[in-house]
Amino acid sequence: MFDFLIEQDLAAAERAEAAIAKAIELLEVFPFSCRKAICGSGSPFLRELIIPFGGSGYVALFEIEDPRTVTILAVRHQREEDYH
Repeated sequence: MFDFLIEQDLAAAERAEAAIAKAIELLEVFPFSCRKAICGSGSPFLRELIIPFGGSGYVALFEIEDPRTVTILAVRHQREEDYH
């Protein structure tokens, strides 16, 4: 995911990585505060975390496994078509 950004601007890639890591910390306490994912099975445990960065940002697709476990399934730029 960062390959393109690293080639363009290493400092921006480092800031993006830090923004994503900081946003994911929210999931430790409030995973149900994120929106339900439109894709997939329609499960209330499949969620998306919006991560602001610059003029757009990133979206992290994750699944709430149990009260102590959240699995990050994918992270994509908001301008991408779909998760890869």
